[in-house]
Amino acid sequence: MSAQALLTARGNEDAFTSVEDLALRVPELNRKELTALARIGALNPLGSVEHRRDALWQVEQAARPVGPLLRISIADSAGESSKSPLRTMTINERIVADYSGTRLTTGPHPIAYHRAELRKAGILAAADLAVPRNHQTVSVAGAVIARQRPGTAKGFVFLSLEDETGIANIIVTPDLFERERMVITRSRFLQITGPVQNQDSVIHVKAQKVTPLEITQAVVGSRDFH
Repeated sequence: MSAQALLTARGNEDAFTSVEDLALRVPELNRKELTALARIGALNPLGSVEHRRDALWQVEQAARPVGPLLRISIADSAGESSKSPLRTMTINERIVADYSGTRLTTGPHPIAYHRAELRKAGILAAADLAVPRNHQTVSVAGAVIARQRPGTAKGFVFLSLEDETGIANIIVTPDLFERERMVITRSRFLQITGPVQNQDSVIHVKAQKVTPLEITQAVVGSRDFH
């Protein structure tokens, strides 16, 4: 779909009232694009949409090859039965849909939903790493958004773990990387335990223990070994 077409439609007419209204007034949007918009919650602001699966239901309804007179007749006779029978997406399903459709989420970071549990376990947020004393052992957790292994680093691997507060920089020694290669290279979310290294406010955690975390099934993108 052309973004310009959507802007033109909104500029020349009243706000869209439903998915069907959007589909009729912006024919450049095909069914696949409407489905993608519904899945990531972009159609939720439409007055007739209650939640994402309701939007998906309305996309299917709008895609039916039914003439306007018959559509009115069906709507009049259906009443409440025209409402979507589908349940609201769970938090995890919304996160999965967000990352699948846009590679990010406009809602809270996936780690944020587990912060209370992580805090009880003594796991710090990235923004808290400036508090512990130098060389103090800490634990952090986050989504792996980068894995780097520079040729000049003598086999050391550098990870970037993202949570809702920022990014924690992790140093992995060559021997630990070889022992935990599968976990480090394939896990989307990790918990890292090791001493803090704080030099001139440049903070790293030198990993001594690496644990995979089952936070969500969402595929969080990572830039690896560039």
